Amino acid sequence: MAGPSIKRRKQKLSDLIVDEVKAMIVSEKLLPGDRLPSEKELIETFGCSKGTVREALKALEVEGLVWTRPGPGGGAWLSEVGTDPASKALRNYLYFKHLSAEQVYQMRKLIEVELAVSVVGHLGEREFALLDEYIRACSHRPSNEEEQREQRIAELEFHNVLADACPNPLLGFIARFLNETLRDLVVLKKSYQIDAYEFTRSNVDYHVELVTAYRQSDEAGVRRLMGEHMCEAEEHFVALDGQISRKM
Repeated sequence: MAGPSIKRRKQKLSDLIVDEVKAMIVSEKLLPGDRLPSEKELIETFGCSKGTVREALKALEVEGLVWTRPGPGGGAWLSEVGTDPASKALRNYLYFKHLSAEQVYQMRKLIEVELAVSVVGHLGEREFALLDEYIRACSHRPSNEEEQREQRIAELEFHNVLADACPNPLLGFIARFLNETLRDLVVLKKSYQIDAYEFTRSNVDYHVELVTAYRQSDEAGVRRLMGEHMCEAEEHFVALDGQISRKM
């Protein structure tokens, strides 16, 4: 006996054009700034109306993949897509999942260590200067609540420097996303209102040692230090998050 048939929604032609443009980007290894085929060429390729092509280009523009310019000499060009829109969308989704600090660190203890090792040999003087800058920002006891907030952010920005230097873009994105998720927990729950300089001091010590290990291209040292750092950071952050939850 035949099972129940599954009724599939027919894909719109404009959506097919969007998929084909994305396939073109991947297969032809196109780059930001490259120009897409003209409206006329797309109409001829897909045998569709001008309105359908424009609908597809508008969808690509909304996704941030292209920018368009009308009129003579106009057309569509590929855009540089940043991580921020995708990260924000994912974090917005997680706001309604009531994510805990423990759950973030369950992922962070895995991702951050692998990211850290992957970055060995990929840091230049610009990156080292940024790492040193974030260490300095956290190397003194804050005198007010705003300084406490700035130090919480600087601690995470140290790790974002590593994420941005990662040769694996997927690993780098996931690490940055986790850092920004933690930043949301800090800012939205206002955990910076509690004096936690012991936590900051521990982070600074690990960050200093990590920079030394990076300069020495000590892969084993980086792996050990980042693993220990994440375990200790989890302990401090979970305790801090608990204090904030009780206060709220």
